[in-house]
Amino acid sequence: MTDFVKKLAALALPFWMDNGEPKKLLAAARKWWAQVYQWVTWPVSQFDPLTCAEPLLNLIAYDRDITRFNGEPLALFRKRVAYAFVNAGDAGSVEGFIAIFQRLGIGYVELLERQPGIDWDVITVRVTDSQVASNTQLMIQIIRQYGRTCRRYQFEVITVQGLAIRAGWDQGEYVCYPARLAGTQAATTFSASL
Repeated sequence: MTDFVKKLAALALPFWMDNGEPKKLLAAARKWWAQVYQWVTWPVSQFDPLTCAEPLLNLIAYDRDITRFNGEPLALFRKRVAYAFVNAGDAGSVEGFIAIFQRLGIGYVELLERQPGIDWDVITVRVTDSQVASNTQLMIQIIRQYGRTCRRYQFEVITVQGLAIRAGWDQGEYVCYPARLAGTQAATTFSASL
């Protein structure tokens, strides 16, 4: 709710005029000025990719070098256009790349560089299997647009598996047996039984 709408809602008549025709006139004036406020602020709201009209969104996307892939939901496309500048600035670092994934709603991701046994130019992207299933095209588009030049990317899927551990107590005994070797100093052997 904007400040203007809050001020309109806060308008009140004196108690002797707060019924009948003056009350109806105040309600009509509130509706009228709220509508006028929408008319006046509509052009300014068209610069926001999250709320603008779809034909204008396509123009803003073209200006920000964002293309819509097949089957991309409108809400996701609006997010990609809205965060285009921030994502382009974050594209060079590992933390920035992770922030891009979080900003676009993909979720948890790990990036591993220069792993032993793998070529130096391969970057491993670890994601869960549900992320790959629901965001395959989006992840490919992010890597294509914001990925590092001269680097190869491979996906590694993390599967979450529940683990149950039961703990118990076993009363044990710790025993120390001394032993001597013939002709030498005393040597001690330790053994433990549980």
